[in-house]
Amino acid sequence: MSQLFSKKNKEVFANPLSINNPITVQVLGICSALAVTAKLEPAIVMGLSVTVITAFSNVIISLLRKTIPNRIRIIVQLVVVAALVTIVSEILKAFAYDVSVQLSVYVGLIITNCILMGRLEAFAMQNAPWESFLDGLGNGLGYAKILFIIAFFREILGSGSIFNYNFVDALHLKDFGYLNNGLMILPPMALVVCGCIIWYQRSRNKELQEK
Repeated sequence: MSQLFSKKNKEVFANPLSINNPITVQVLGICSALAVTAKLEPAIVMGLSVTVITAFSNVIISLLRKTIPNRIRIIVQLVVVAALVTIVSEILKAFAYDVSVQLSVYVGLIITNCILMGRLEAFAMQNAPWESFLDGLGNGLGYAKILFIIAFFREILGSGSIFNYNFVDALHLKDFGYLNNGLMILPPMALVVCGCIIWYQRSRNKELQEK
């Protein structure tokens, strides 16, 4: 049990959540971060979907890594990811159809997500299943964390709501002159918010600062 949660394994899981975040440090998965963060609900569902797919695709590829011919390894990785994406997509359509519609084609585009392919190639192909699972889980949650933060600020400032609960009307803030910032729901503002998160993270971590 102690080996399963060794210091090395804890770092494998924890590093993507902060010091090696796939979005703010590795600058991967930016497209979906811009596209699905106008509201919290689709952002959370997208983040959890990527987390599940990244974790389990890492495990599967790690289990198969010694049997996969090197010349077709990318094809095998794509097949595994595509199968998991299809399963997740069908589950969303069955149990969360409205969110599935909001996510539109972006669930299918998880297949080409740079985070997924990067972790499969850089980690799962060289490490055991448990370590690969932790790596996939950490990177998925690191991705989901940034999506949640971006979506929180975009929805609260752009729509005046949280999870579609309009607190602006509930608190009668418009009576005091409050107006929603319509720019926040436009995709470019996701990039601005993401840039602010990157600045904050780098300002607090000297090892991320360029010399």
